[in-house]
Amino acid sequence: MPRYIHQHYDWPAFTWDDAVLLPVLGQVRYIQGKISGTMEVFGFSTRMDAALKTLTEDIQKSSEIEGEILDTDQVRSSIARRLGLEIAGLVPSDRHVDGVVEMALDAIQNYNLPLSEDRLFGWQSSLFPSGRSGMFKILTSQWRDNEKGPMQVVSGAIGREVVHFEAPDASRLEQEMKLFLEWFNSNQSLDPVLKSGIAHLWFVTIHPFDDGNGRIARAIADMQLARADKSAQRYYSMSSQIRKRRKEYYQILEKTQKGDLDITGWLEWYLLCLKDAVTATEETLVIVLKRVDFWDKHTSTDLNTRQRTMIARMQEDLFGNLSSSKWAKMTKCSQDTATRDINDLVEKGIFQKSDSGGRSTRYELIW
Repeated sequence: MPRYIHQHYDWPAFTWDDAVLLPVLGQVRYIQGKISGTMEVFGFSTRMDAALKTLTEDIQKSSEIEGEILDTDQVRSSIARRLGLEIAGLVPSDRHVDGVVEMALDAIQNYNLPLSEDRLFGWQSSLFPSGRSGMFKILTSQWRDNEKGPMQVVSGAIGREVVHFEAPDASRLEQEMKLFLEWFNSNQSLDPVLKSGIAHLWFVTIHPFDDGNGRIARAIADMQLARADKSAQRYYSMSSQIRKRRKEYYQILEKTQKGDLDITGWLEWYLLCLKDAVTATEETLVIVLKRVDFWDKHTSTDLNTRQRTMIARMQEDLFGNLSSSKWAKMTKCSQDTATRDINDLVEKGIFQKSDSGGRSTRYELIW
């Protein structure tokens, strides 16, 4: 009896139960449509700011799933430079961060281009510009070979390792990847979101590289989601949701890879994860719309720099209700100046006194 999914005689003829998947798939597609429609309301700068935040988070979380922590400011700065965005606070980024960013942007911005062997080699090389993964030298710009033995996913101490999965033998990779790329680049009647989940599982099961397979699998899935959205702008992060469920992620992968070709369980998990990702974005956009509406109403309201800064901070809900002492500390002004600023906002109908207790008067923003 085959131990792994790729050892079944009819691999990769995946099957799934539409009755289980269609309800959640419909919910995901509905929310995706609402997000696309909402983003059309915003101006270019707001859309680009949202995309920058999403991409920064997505790239960071995809690396965190593999146990690698990337510097937020470097990732953000690298993305901004490559998108030609002029924003404050850009910092230099090292070549490893630049490589990770290049792969993610190529997958999403060039989603309509075919995925090829050469393109995948470029992605993997960009993840490992030194040709090393940590202290170990790895193969780049080519499929893995058999020199180090079978490709296995293991855990546990040396001598007591637990093998969670063993990938197809290296001798099969040329044919396996040819079949995968032909499928991925072809136009099927298959729903594009469902195709994203299948592509993720299929690629990570083949595990064609010495290292970087998980991140590349998620980039391929993101590329297919961009095709589903017909947009090079990202407003939700699938990797963020996977990072939150990292243990579940590896458990469902292992269970699926040790099962038969019915991948309903994996696809249901993937779609529910995606549903949480798009729902989180929808909730964020509600807040963004409130901000846009607020500033539209106060276009002609006379506000000083301190007031604009603190209103923006309160809109981000960084610290809850506000006191004059907190205002003075955060804006580096005197207590008297803080009190005047706040009283002015109360008179203009922007702040109101809060019902919360405490020895000092507290204020909240009137949205």
